[in-house]
Amino acid sequence: MTSPDTPKRSIFFLSDRTGITAETLGSTLLTQFDETKFKQSTLPFINTPEKARSALEYIEHTGKTSGLQPIVFSTTVSEEVRDILRTGSALFLDLFDRFVPELEGALDAKSSHREGRAHGIANEDVYESRIDAMNFALTHDDGVGDNGYEDAQVILVAPSRCGKTPVCIYLAMQHGVYAANYPLTEEDLEQRTLPRALKPHKNKLYGLWINPERLHQIRSERRRGSQYAALPQVSYELRQAEALYKRHGLPYSETTNKSIEEIATMIMQDKDIRRRSF
Repeated sequence: MTSPDTPKRSIFFLSDRTGITAETLGSTLLTQFDETKFKQSTLPFINTPEKARSALEYIEHTGKTSGLQPIVFSTTVSEEVRDILRTGSALFLDLFDRFVPELEGALDAKSSHREGRAHGIANEDVYESRIDAMNFALTHDDGVGDNGYEDAQVILVAPSRCGKTPVCIYLAMQHGVYAANYPLTEEDLEQRTLPRALKPHKNKLYGLWINPERLHQIRSERRRGSQYAALPQVSYELRQAEALYKRHGLPYSETTNKSIEEIATMIMQDKDIRRRSF
């Protein structure tokens, strides 16, 4: 077990843009190791030699302070910037260094070396559709706007605080999916049938289920000591919800230890929803 006083190795996600790609790549690789031993930071918009030198100075300072070699995950297009970062004492792992030369060989073509292509707006129509999907998710959140369900690609159903809203927003923002959500109330669960607003859209429904202890913890953070957060109450709601899913043949997933990204992917696979091309 790591002591609170044990130095942590500094991990940097560095990019000439937002750092999202570097962070995703690096974080995925680090899941294979004890992440409690790392101190992770993102350094975005390192797109000039001056910024690269400043970033390198900071990176090396953290290494001297901890006594551990820093690790840098980079997605930096500029060769000049990469050349500067390579001179440091950190372990420098760059996506373009590793893969672009092999791709150039396989494709018999030189890369464009254009910055920001990974997260730029390549297609204005697709970008606008993603914004529309975000607006749809917000307009049809938590059972509001049920008159628009005919335009939904999926409608998430579950008791309160099971993660419906963040998953809908992620589906819209990352995949352009029109996702709505409906909270199953105690009254809905007692009636043992689909709520009236959902019945015409049964083929779009997808249920979420979470461990009762975890839901008790989540609700307690919001209303500690209330009946709403009590473990017997959440256990009852989750039993009834799962019975409802099975009774009406609704697909559903247990999401307790899954990330939003994993949940969204499962929903898209189970409902055969295709990601829009961005």
